[in-house]
Amino acid sequence: MPADHSCAFAPGRVNLIGEHTDYNEGLALPFAIAEGVTVRAEAQSPGSAGAQRIEAHASDLGERDDFALAHVTPAVGWRAFVRGTVAELGRARYPLVGAHLCISADVPAGAGLSSSAALEVALCLALIVLCGQPPPDDAVELARLCTRVENRWVGAQTGLLDQLASLCGAPDSALCIDFRTLHVQPVPLALADWRLVVLDSGERHQLASSGYNQRRAECAQASQLLGVKSLRDATAAAAERLPEPLRQRAEHVIDENQRVRDAVAALHAHDLPALASLLNASHESLRDLYEVSTAAVEATRERLLGAGARGARLIGGGFGGSVLGLLEPGVSPPAGAREVRPGPGAHLVE
Repeated sequence: MPADHSCAFAPGRVNLIGEHTDYNEGLALPFAIAEGVTVRAEAQSPGSAGAQRIEAHASDLGERDDFALAHVTPAVGWRAFVRGTVAELGRARYPLVGAHLCISADVPAGAGLSSSAALEVALCLALIVLCGQPPPDDAVELARLCTRVENRWVGAQTGLLDQLASLCGAPDSALCIDFRTLHVQPVPLALADWRLVVLDSGERHQLASSGYNQRRAECAQASQLLGVKSLRDATAAAAERLPEPLRQRAEHVIDENQRVRDAVAALHAHDLPALASLLNASHESLRDLYEVSTAAVEATRERLLGAGARGARLIGGGFGGSVLGLLEPGVSPPAGAREVRPGPGAHLVE
């Protein structure tokens, strides 16, 4: 039986290490953060004039959307996520009902903290519960649905990293995700007196309009030339035979997968200086081999390093967004930086 109302929260995420590896069937090590997106849903009364419509209000933006539940058309911006989520839930045969949606967020959009995945996940949970269905037990199933929203309705050919991190987050833990098997393994993220902070470059990124899709296409081309299913199977020796820039893209992915393995080992050994070195190596690879950094991102990273960060790297798809810094005990972050700690995954709110 449909519910009268529902409310769901989904967190953003910070990817500790393992960037642009998810769509290459590789490894990544993200964690959910405290900030995220909340969606409050209220069912429309059956006799109301707006029945069987979705009326959405993005309270932080002061913007609204209104469309028929039975006839969802494309849109842009945040509306594309709402409409795409409704459409994909309908394709998955959820018995959706007309609803008023109120969307609020305390995670900044375009800052590389995965506000888009948080929005998709919170929308899914709120709408599923509103139509009287239990949320799926299988996080991968829901993550795939959310990814279809980005692929088909937003135009970003993203992988599953952000959605799985938002759904499966756990306090005091990062998540080692194997994107070939989709196995998710919690890894204790014990920082002691060290701190992780993010500093926004101020440069907004839109994955659908940035070079993200181009990088993904280059990886697919490199795999085809190497005769492998994905760059997860590529070797450094074989990658040397690729033409530029495909060699660079493959080299980044191969080395980044190893950096994830090394980061997991460093966390188990409580070796935070080693983790800091891996963050620096990851950034240099993203900048020089994958070419997704910008002048604004580099200036932001220099601010963190200048303030005493032991390691720092860009996070998210690149082309703007935020920089993650690992600070030793007693080191103060620069103005504007916010501390981030691992928190719980998406959940219903009473």
